Amino acid sequence: MGGTPSPFPTTLHTPRSSLHPPRLRSAGAILEDLSTGQVLFRKRSDGRRPIASLTKIMTAVLAIQRSDPDRIVTVTADATAAGGSILGLQTGERISVRNLLYGLLVQSSNDAAIALADAIAGTEDRFVHKMNARARSLHLHDTRFASASGLDDRGHSSPRDLAALTREAEALPLFARIVRSRFHSIPAPSGPPRRVENRNALLWLYPGATGVKTGFTTAAGNCLVATAEREGRTLVAVILGDPKDPFDGAASLLNYGFDAFAERTLLTQGQPVGTVRVAGRPVEAVAGEGLSRLVRTGSPAPVLRLIPSPDLGLPIAAGQPVGRVAAIVDGRRVGAVPALAATAVDAHGKAQGEPIGRQPLDEVVQVLTLLLLATFGSFL
Repeated sequence: MGGTPSPFPTTLHTPRSSLHPPRLRSAGAILEDLSTGQVLFRKRSDGRRPIASLTKIMTAVLAIQRSDPDRIVTVTADATAAGGSILGLQTGERISVRNLLYGLLVQSSNDAAIALADAIAGTEDRFVHKMNARARSLHLHDTRFASASGLDDRGHSSPRDLAALTREAEALPLFARIVRSRFHSIPAPSGPPRRVENRNALLWLYPGATGVKTGFTTAAGNCLVATAEREGRTLVAVILGDPKDPFDGAASLLNYGFDAFAERTLLTQGQPVGTVRVAGRPVEAVAGEGLSRLVRTGSPAPVLRLIPSPDLGLPIAAGQPVGRVAAIVDGRRVGAVPALAATAVDAHGKAQGEPIGRQPLDEVVQVLTLLLLATFGSFL
């Protein structure tokens, strides 16, 4: 869209080298690969802190998941009484959920938050109960909400929880589209449309920025959830409690993630990964899936650690899960996949047949399917 630049910072100040972890002023932070949740950087990432308007990410998630965006709702007096950043809603005004979401996420409008809460749950209190139930279902253990807007400062979360919540939100196409918008026009009951402008300065200043949400209160400090995409990779940076503005810190984290890490294949499907002992007998294992992760440039080859399942007993069928194999890079576990028995082992501990690790597992499935069709095809 056209229009003037964001009224927030017009330049970013980031470290000259982005190959080393940045030094941040914020009280807490995290950097993750958005698709996998792999952590690339953290600073007090599990500490509970007030999160101001980052609360509205959950408000938007519930509104999108539990309401039709084209539904027309009637604005309540509770919504029009909201303070702080507002859209200027009027009591009795009829407006779509979609336009309320633009006001909520682009301009951080508190009256839009309450209007959505009232429309979906009847009252803001009942909506907050649903917010907390959703947080529990997502295993956000550091998160508790006390309002739909976050203006109250009684709610809290952590960088790690907010990254996980953002992963849930970004999977919703409407959410992803709204938080990428620099501007949006929202019809008013009378007069010209209300034009809202995104408060996320990174949409103007950071190449590849795709969202997500800013926040500020005196107790929370400056907060930001920022996402950016480069060469098919999307990272999410969370900054909580920055004493000045959070944009430099988020940009520094994103630079570090894009410049200091590269995707590397750590395991291939069918790759031999070691031996587990079942009833005193060795059982060769292979990786049941491939595994690719972001790895720091210059890191050594991964160390593979085979973790057997408890209570295994003979016989073992070829392809049966026998544990998990973890990939460890620079002393940190970066991912794990199922480990499968490479061959069948009978009740006496004797291996049977050709190890499946010598050919991809999907080829094994194809061969078995062809054999079944050849033998029983007329009955299938």
